[in-house]
Amino acid sequence: MNKLRIGLAGLGRLGQRYAENLSRAVPRAELVAVCSPVEGERAWARDNIGVAAIHDRYEAMLADPGIDAVFLVTPTSLHPAQIAQALDAGKHVFCEKPLSLDLDECRRAAAHAAAAEKRAMVGFVRRFDESYRDAFRHIEAGGIGRPFLVYSQTADLADPTGAFLKFAPTSGGIFLDCSVHDVDLARWLLGRPKALKAYAAGTVAMYPPLEDIGDVDNGIAIVEFEGGRMAMFHASRTQAHGHDTHTDVTGTAGKLSIGRNPRANRVEISDAGGVRNTVVPSFYERFAPAFVTQAKHFVDAVLDDTPFDLTMDDAVEATRIAVAMRESLQSGGVVALD
Repeated sequence: MNKLRIGLAGLGRLGQRYAENLSRAVPRAELVAVCSPVEGERAWARDNIGVAAIHDRYEAMLADPGIDAVFLVTPTSLHPAQIAQALDAGKHVFCEKPLSLDLDECRRAAAHAAAAEKRAMVGFVRRFDESYRDAFRHIEAGGIGRPFLVYSQTADLADPTGAFLKFAPTSGGIFLDCSVHDVDLARWLLGRPKALKAYAAGTVAMYPPLEDIGDVDNGIAIVEFEGGRMAMFHASRTQAHGHDTHTDVTGTAGKLSIGRNPRANRVEISDAGGVRNTVVPSFYERFAPAFVTQAKHFVDAVLDDTPFDLTMDDAVEATRIAVAMRESLQSGGVVALD
């Protein structure tokens, strides 16, 4: 079996999950190198995945001619430059979302990828969740008629420590940080229509320091698309019960709901407190199998020279819409999307 030889940059919490998946769960992938400027993260790689080469500099990893592709699980601010560097070094690129928080940088990165000999893909993992894929197939087959309305939410478990406040100033705001997946899902499930305008509002319910940076901990946005299609998004950092991602799609002949009950498993508890189930604590537990499927899709598409399920232009458009939502939140007015 041909294998894709991969170097991974970024060994934070999510990067470590990617490293484990690539080294153990993706049969056609061979993780041959990792890179991190943090000694503790390099030590983790030495102790846990037995990778052959461990670098402290991204450029040193790219210089390895034995690497066919790189996975970027690095800070968002580095993505555009690192994508360009990898493509110029003759490597295929998988980049964790978002492509960038700056729309012009997104467009330049997409243009660079379009002109390169190698291929690039930005990861929107929910497209690879089996429930969402089943929903997409049902819609494609006409099961709910013509879809015209999406409601989608990303609602994180409240953190009493407020640890996320440390990165909030560089997150791009709640819509770019939390809702860009929902935006991509809405476009995908509605048939990739052009966005026309966005309106957003929000509140600070639990974390007052967000007010100083013009952000909120709960936001609602409405986006109008061509052809009378619409989407509503809810982003939250204050859920008491756990991580709660779900999506509803309404069509002319029916409706689909994905993930309506964010249950951790199929155990239902009935006692004096009522009937209930436990809930996943974070996005990774909810989408862990989808991260593996996403990595397999990238590896297979490169090795077999087949299309990616999503394009760099999809990543640009998701950012463009999320930026408009943020601008509306800050201005209080409707933002037109050219």
